[in-house]
Amino acid sequence: MSGNNEKLIPVLKASDLSEEIQAKIFELSEQALSYKIEKDIATFLKKELDHLYGPTWHVIVGKSFGSYVTHEQGYFIYFYIGELAFLIFKSG
Repeated sequence: MSGNNEKLIPVLKASDLSEEIQAKIFELSEQALSYKIEKDIATFLKKELDHLYGPTWHVIVGKSFGSYVTHEQGYFIYFYIGELAFLIFKSG
């Protein structure tokens, strides 16, 4: 991350979430960036989403990964904050 205090804006790549849940995920993701380890960022987000919207959420965070997932309709988002990619989805 850069030394100045510029705010990193989420860059949406794909989503079928409601605007409300999407906004909440962006808000939680910014909070999660206080953790420095990708696994800890993902753990924080999964626990928060499971608590707010019920199980079972899956969160993948990193600079490089491939994926092929099946998700519940209306519960998928893929975005970047800075150089970190976030893949978040719910399965039934």
